[in-house]
Amino acid sequence: MIVTIGVVGSVNLDLVASGAPLPQAGETVTGARFAQHPGGKGANQALAARRLGADVHMIGCVGDDALAEAALALLRRDGVDVSNVMSELGTATGVALIAVSPDGENQITVASGANSRVGPSDVAGLPKCDVILAQLEVPVTAVEAASRAAMETGALMAINLAPAIGVPPQLLKDADLLIVNEIEAEFYGDALHERGGLVALTLGGAGAALFKMGKEIARVPAFDVQVVDTTGAGDTFCGALAVALAEGQEPEQALRFASAAGALAVTRAGAQPSLPTREQVDALLKEG
Repeated sequence: MIVTIGVVGSVNLDLVASGAPLPQAGETVTGARFAQHPGGKGANQALAARRLGADVHMIGCVGDDALAEAALALLRRDGVDVSNVMSELGTATGVALIAVSPDGENQITVASGANSRVGPSDVAGLPKCDVILAQLEVPVTAVEAASRAAMETGALMAINLAPAIGVPPQLLKDADLLIVNEIEAEFYGDALHERGGLVALTLGGAGAALFKMGKEIARVPAFDVQVVDTTGAGDTFCGALAVALAEGQEPEQALRFASAAGALAVTRAGAQPSLPTREQVDALLKEG
């Protein structure tokens, strides 16, 4: 069964310094290794869903600079439809500055650039989808437009509430699925559960849980894997959960599928280069 996922979100180029301790405020550390990879929460989630077998359409914006093609490279290579990713004249492509410690933890600073230009009119380019998936690295007005499009077409509306920022309460109420980590869950509090949709909570090494109307309906432990780089693991979880629910998987099965995908993503460096295939996720699930 091939499902269709529409992603409204950010496209970045990740500039990564890894292997050195994470600096404290005012501190300089040396000895890191440098690499650059395509990234951005929107692009990461789109590519994750694509590698897991979905037909994926991306809505976003890049600049007219030399970074744009590098930021889109893996989306193009893997067959994500980027025909509705706009190029904004006189604007820089979004960049994420990422520091990764020897044990895989990270610190990320994002310069949004062209991502801030994504607007409601861009969402009109989405075809009919089974799921529309959005995050908060693009303007909230674009996410609201995506939510309206989901209601009009009958798509499941999923929002990864990252980064944690204030949003109109109605946006939370209208969503069919909200995805948060522990920090984001604390930020939004009870507002996450004020309607009948699902709330997925990622818990790092403690696994993940799924709630409906404030009551836990599923929980899975974390998979035991060797952590190399946690960058992109949450985005992989989001893309995988969207695919699983669109396929009609039961809540606990879908949560386990998404957790397995997220676990595989931490075993390699980089956000998009680390995203697993459907075969790899199925193999990990079979291993248990």
